[in-house]
Formats: sequence, C-alpha cells, structure tokens
Amino acid sequence: MISFILNDKEIHTDEKAGITLLDFIRYKEHLTGTKIGCREGDCGACTVLAGDLSDGRIEYRSIVSCLTPLGNAHGKHIVTIEGINTGHLIPAQKAIADHGGTQCGFCTPGFVLSLTGYTLACQPADPNKAIDAMNGNICRCTGYKSIQRAAITVANMLADKNPDNPIGWLVSQGFLPAYFVGIPERLSALKKKEPNTRYTNVMIGGGTDLMVQQPDTMAESDPALLFNRKDLKGIWEENGSCCIGAASTATDIMQSRHLRTHIPRLEKFFFLISSDPIRNMGTIGGNIGNASPIADLVIFFLALDAKLHLQHQESGKKRMVPLKKFFLGYKILDMKPGEIIHHLSFPIPGDQSFFNFEKVSKRITLDIASVNSSISVITDNNFIKSAQLATGGVGPIPLYLEKTSVSLTGRKLETKTILDASKVLDEEISPISDIRGSKEYKRLLARQLFFAHFQEMFPDRVNVKELLKITLNPGH
Repeated sequence: MISFILNDKEIHTDEKAGITLLDFIRYKEHLTGTKIGCREGDCGACTVLAGDLSDGRIEYRSIVSCLTPLGNAHGKHIVTIEGINTGHLIPAQKAIADHGGTQCGFCTPGFVLSLTGYTLACQPADPNKAIDAMNGNICRCTGYKSIQRAAITVANMLADKNPDNPIGWLVSQGFLPAYFVGIPERLSALKKKEPNTRYTNVMIGGGTDLMVQQPDTMAESDPALLFNRKDLKGIWEENGSCCIGAASTATDIMQSRHLRTHIPRLEKFFFLISSDPIRNMGTIGGNIGNASPIADLVIFFLALDAKLHLQHQESGKKRMVPLKKFFLGYKILDMKPGEIIHHLSFPIPGDQSFFNFEKVSKRITLDIASVNSSISVITDNNFIKSAQLATGGVGPIPLYLEKTSVSLTGRKLETKTILDASKVLDEEISPISDIRGSKEYKRLLARQLFFAHFQEMFPDRVNVKELLKITLNPGH
C-alpha cells in the first residue's frame, strides 16, 4: 500500500510502485494541470512539489513527476498546480501574468510550482536564487526575460518572510492555501505501511535514469524502493572519512555542511550537475550504479579516492570496493547478485589539498556532459605530492587516469609538468564520436579541462595562456 497526501487529499493506493507519479496524477486522480512533455525530465512541464517530514518540519523540493516512481511518493505531501489554488492568483501566478511570462501556457504550471517551491525554502530572499529555482523548466515561447522579472518580483515580496515558520507566513500572506499549515501533523499521523523495500531483481532509487531507460518495464513491476530507506540516507564523518549514504541526493550533497567545509566550492561545482528537480531526485547510488561513462557524480568522487561500501540485501554481508576499480567494462560492475551500494566514503581533504571539477555540455544546466573532469592535488611547497585525475566521456567507463596522475606526482608545480602530463593524458584516453561530439573534439576538451583545473586551483602559479600558446604552437 502506497500512502501519501496529494494536495489536500489523503491517498492510499495499491497501484504498482513503478508507474510514474505523473500518470497517477493525470489518469487516476484526473488532475490535468500537471502536463506531459518530454517524459525524460528535461522540460519541467510535469513539475510538482514533494514535501518530506523530518523532526516535525516539512521541507518541500521540486521534482519532475514523469521520472518519479509512484512508490517514492510514499509518506510525502505531493503538490500539483491545483493544490495551490486559493480562489485567486497567488503571487507566483500573478507575477508571471503581470510580466507577460506566459504565452501558450503549456509550461506555466511547472514554472509556478518551481517558483512556489522557492518561496517555501528556509532561506533569505534572493532574486538570483529565485531565478535559479526554475532552472529545470523550459519555455519555448517567451525568451525567459519576462519569467525572470516575475521571479525577481516574487523574491522582493519575500523580504519579511519568517525563515523559522515559512509556511505560516506564506499562508498569512496569500502565497499558499490554508490547508498547508496542517500538513506536518497529517503526515505524522498518516498510517504508513512501508512499500516494497526487499531485495528483488528490479531496484530503483530516484528514478532519473531508470525511468527514462525502461519506463514500460518499471510500470509493470513492483520494484524494491531504495529512495526512502533511512539506512541509505545521511552524510557523516567517520574515522577520518566523509561518508555519503547511497540514497542521498545530489541536493543533499550540495547542501551538506560537512562537505562544504571540506570542498568550499561545492555549490558552484554541483550547479553544473543537472537542474534543481533532478538534483532533488537523483541519488549518488543510482548515479554510480547506472555506470554511465559520463556520470557527473562518479567523475567527481573518483578524484577524491572514493570507496564503495556494498551490502548484500539478504545476508547483510558488507564489502568495500575502490570506486576506481568498480567499473569492469561498459555497464559491467564489480557487484555480486543481491548486493546494493550502501554508502560511499572518501578521505577528508587536508589543508594542502586542492580540488576542482569541470564540465562542458551544450547548455550549462540540465544537460549531459560532452566531457567532464575532476582532479585533486596535494602540494608540498612548490611540488605536487600526489594527484588524482578522472575524466568522463573519453572511454567506455568513467575513467580514473592512473598514468596521468602518476606523471604529476613528485613533480614541480610548473608549466612543463602540466604539459608533460597532458601528453600522457592524450595517450590514456580513447574517446569515440557520438551525439555529444566528435572524438577529436572530446580529446581537445579533455586537454583543455585539464589545463583549466590548474588555472582554477593555482591561478598565481599557472599561466593558461602560456600553456595554450605552447600547445597550439609547439614550434614556438
């Protein structure tokens, strides 16, 4: 039995856990304001809000319902465009209307829900954050400037919002209908028999990959649901390592105080990883288990010398595998039948540790990389004590570039070292031409991103112009 609250209505259903939340909303509950667009999580027309109760408080995040298995709605408050009806236009709707932010109107419910989700956040008003909250929504009519102006207007209206009680304040100011105030208590009292979390041959986390790849199979299955499992959640420190539960989302990682302490530019790096709704859904375990050669989170953590902690679902037996040895071939993993990824860990970076992540794609957010790359470097005065480099999109698996990393280790931090290592890198990768670029283009990107790492980490010691000049004009 799957139980949740849909707008102001309590839902108890025996529908298969693998059907999409979008189809349940439209075809079972007949709430057609949630639109069917791409069914791949790209357009945002199906955006809804998912409220999750923790320690008596509820946190709302935008998600795309086309990639959300119905089972993942269990125990949550799901809000569609119909669920924010107060009998008049709420500020998010009025601002979009006043600024001419809608034309055909197909995408508008998704934009309104994303902007409403921003108003619910426990954070100070910030026009830029309001605009960023809609980075998972596409409009093919307006050119976006009118929608951006609407977001700025809404952000300015939130100057007096009480961050300790945002829902109460938003209801009092007409941003939300009154029933929102009682949702935490109703969720707490909701009779929740956990849906299927046992081991089966079909398992799913956030759904952002599997629901695209195998929608029909999922719709007919009763998958083991890993997304809400508490034992797979959380980010903590243990024995000199940072640990991340496999069901932790990209947003959980991005917002983690632990991780932001050790990786100060974490938010900037993660802004390159998909969009808000997908980051709110996609889990680190799923990103690793999907085994894409350009998986952003895999490339990110390969350079941090991450280890995977696997657990057998029936026996509970655990074992550890270095992430760099986990990928045996294209979509082939070092996993035994019955095992799942329990958590990931990596050593806490020291004072002389430097880290950088780069990604090139056709658009900045909500896109798959042509090439992505990460590096961690430990320095000793003006020498590279150790280095670890990973690059995606240049081989059949996410590549840990061992030879290139070794070529940097023990060398002086200078132009010659970087140039020498770039030649090793060129020999270590084997890109192929595909929809995201030719093999020559990807080879060029891998080298340029390698140079960009050093420019970002050591701007006072590395001159990228000099690197490019020598590379492009080797006879100079």
